[in-house]
Amino acid sequence: MKIDITSLDGQTDGSVELDDTIFGLEPRQDIIARMVRYQLAKRRAGTHKTKGRAEIARTGKKLYKQKGTGSARHGSARVPQFRGGGRAFGPVVRSHAHDLPKKVRALALRHALSSKAAEGDLVVWNAASAAEHKTKLLKEKFATAGLTSALIIDGAAVEENFARAARNIPLIDVLPVRGINVYDILRRNKLVLTKAAVDALELRFK
Repeated sequence: MKIDITSLDGQTDGSVELDDTIFGLEPRQDIIARMVRYQLAKRRAGTHKTKGRAEIARTGKKLYKQKGTGSARHGSARVPQFRGGGRAFGPVVRSHAHDLPKKVRALALRHALSSKAAEGDLVVWNAASAAEHKTKLLKEKFATAGLTSALIIDGAAVEENFARAARNIPLIDVLPVRGINVYDILRRNKLVLTKAAVDALELRFK
């Protein structure tokens, strides 16, 4: 697959041949959905907690005699039936993460990249850099290029001026290539890869 290399100013600067095994697959929504579910489950804190009857600070004395009152037979004030009692089957602190094979995770990333390429939402830049860390100037350039919602992936490290200028722009995310992931690709309209990012991805999936 051949795609034009552009600059932040919208100028065409050659072209690059993309590997069809990474960017030319027929996107499978089921694999992508599994990966998104895996990511969102893994990031959950799992710190939700309620007190069970064993954790309630109340007397253990029987409320009233077993027989003769005409009321139900209760033996503890800590039970869930009473206000202030323990919660029955409440949430506990736990991890929501589940396993997903490494090969499936790698395949999901390739399908997400192929999805953006198939929809025409993949852009390749020579580099992501800025002369100075001014958000206003970079925002104007993004508006000219039509980037209102984009994930920008650079090489091993993001250029400092560009990262500082872009970090306060809504719906614009900037990551090094090691941080690329399926969920962030899907949550933005455009995917922008630098030439260094393309080379790193092709090396990664060889």
